[in-house]
Amino acid sequence: MDHLRLPPGFRFHPTDEELVVQYLKRKVHSFPLPASIIPDFDIQKSDPWDLPGDWQQERFFFSSREVKYPNGNRSNRSTPSGYWKATGLDKQIIPNKQPVGIKKTLVFYKGKPPTGQRTDWIMHEYRLPQPTTTQGMEKWVVCRIFLKKRGKKNNKEKEEEEAEEIIDKKNVQQQQQDKSNPIIFYDFMSKRKEGDLPLLSSGSSGITTTTANADADADAVGDEDQEMSSSNRDDDSTFRRKEWP
Repeated sequence: MDHLRLPPGFRFHPTDEELVVQYLKRKVHSFPLPASIIPDFDIQKSDPWDLPGDWQQERFFFSSREVKYPNGNRSNRSTPSGYWKATGLDKQIIPNKQPVGIKKTLVFYKGKPPTGQRTDWIMHEYRLPQPTTTQGMEKWVVCRIFLKKRGKKNNKEKEEEEAEEIIDKKNVQQQQQDKSNPIIFYDFMSKRKEGDLPLLSSGSSGITTTTANADADADAVGDEDQEMSSSNRDDDSTFRRKEWP
C-alpha cells in the first residue's frame, strides 16, 4: 500500500481521540481510513531507531499485538536490542463521558530485563476499550513512537524513574538471593540412611517426654506433701496424748 507523503510544512499531528476513532477503530472494522498515512509494521522486530521514517519526528504505526505466551494475554515487548516496559497507569480516552480507547505509555530499555538501561525512546500504544476482533483478524493497536528531548525533568518524572530503579534493584537482589540460598526440601517419610542425623520418631515425642517429666515432678511433690501431712498428724496425736493421759 502506498502511503501518503505530506508536502513540506505539513505535519501529521492527530489527537488521541482522532487516532482511536478515525484510524484504529476503522482499521479494526476494515473501514476506509481518512488517509493512508499510518503504515502496518511489526514494531517488535526492530529497535525504535531502526523503524521506518524520520526518527527525529513522531512516527505512527499499525501493529498487531503479539502475545508472549500461547495461553496468556500478556504482549510480547522484546526487540533485537532491548524491550519496551510499561510505565505509569493506563489512561482512558473519554471525549463524551464514554471511553473510546485506552492509552498505554512505554519506555524502551537496552539489554535484558530486569537489568536493562533506560533510554529516552517513548511509545504511546492505543487500543480499543474491549478486544474487538473478528474471525481471522488480529488484535490491532496504533503506536506513536518518538525520542524524548533531553531537558529538565519535573519532580514527578524523577520520582517515577527513581521508583522504577528501586524496584528493578530489589528484583535483581531477590533473584541473586534466591540463587545463593536455594530452598532445600527434606523427605521425612523416607527411611533414614547411614550417616544421616537422627530424627525424632514423631513430632509429639518431645511433648510426651515433657509431660511425663512434669507428671513425675507432680507425683514427687504429692509424695512430699503426704509425708509432711502424716508427720504433722503424728506430732498432733503425740501432743494430744501428752495433754490427755
